[in-house]
Amino acid sequence: MTTMQDVATRAGVSAKTVSRVFNDDPNVSPETRERVQEALAALNYRPNMLARRFREGRDSAIGIAVPNIGDPFFATIIRSIEDRAVERGMVVFVTTLGQDATNEPARVERLMRRQISGMLIAPVSNDQSYLEQWGDETPIVFIDREPINFAADSVVVDDEAMARVATAHLIDQGHRRIGFVGDTTSLVTTRKRLDGYRAALQLAGIEPDDSLVSLDGSLLVFGYRSPADAVAQASALLSVDDPPTALFSSNAQCSMGLVRALHSLGRTELGFVSFGDFPMADALTPAVTVIDQNAEGLAELAGNVLFDAIDAPATRATPSVHSLPLHLIPRGSGEIAPASV
Repeated sequence: MTTMQDVATRAGVSAKTVSRVFNDDPNVSPETRERVQEALAALNYRPNMLARRFREGRDSAIGIAVPNIGDPFFATIIRSIEDRAVERGMVVFVTTLGQDATNEPARVERLMRRQISGMLIAPVSNDQSYLEQWGDETPIVFIDREPINFAADSVVVDDEAMARVATAHLIDQGHRRIGFVGDTTSLVTTRKRLDGYRAALQLAGIEPDDSLVSLDGSLLVFGYRSPADAVAQASALLSVDDPPTALFSSNAQCSMGLVRALHSLGRTELGFVSFGDFPMADALTPAVTVIDQNAEGLAELAGNVLFDAIDAPATRATPSVHSLPLHLIPRGSGEIAPASV
């Protein structure tokens, strides 16, 4: 196996210089860099990652923990962060937290025990104090949701404000009976979006009606319930006294289940806004109006925070909340007026 010293001998430099070139240190002259790169290519040098791990005490890897890798929002985040990690010669370990909050500590701790260089997490529980034992040594960044009982950087959006925007948009079309569809209020994002929905109604002089709020999770489409359950949930919501003329879905997974159910029921005349975009949403008839969660933008910002902390641990500052602005994309479904207007 070719060693770094073999490369140094061929290039006529020290092993330290080879290491600096390999790690793209800018303080190497162009002539020396070219000579070392030619030697690296000629000898087909590959670093001994196991030895590097023993020297540094850490894997050249980061961990990502999200509720569901099948969710388009989190799938985009994982892909974007992994692209960044690969550019840096790092690998990514991904774990799914699911909807059961009690699973979170054990699943995250399994990643942390791998001595990873950093961690990105979208939590599902209401207590991240279990991370205290690693917080001083391993950079941890929260995405989409802030940590509870633990101090760390987070990259989030204003869920409540954007839910107000979505609901107000439907009110502006003339709707007074607007349903809310979500999975579970054990998730802080769902709670905030429900609060924003109710605040928009109250601001418009509309009394919130709990019979128009559906939170049992039957509309989740990846791994939880069947299409028949989604239809049943949608039917129940649309069968209440004085039923809704429009619906606000609090996340992309619920939106996909809800769209499928509405098409099965032949109820595409309802106004509809989704918090979060999803595949083919713009190709449906009508195309779905969405609050664009900007998963790629969130991933870019979270990646910057995480990799900066990995690169310069001594300069880690007091944890901050980094907020990314969102916007509504009108496509048709959110611009449908109630039939009586």
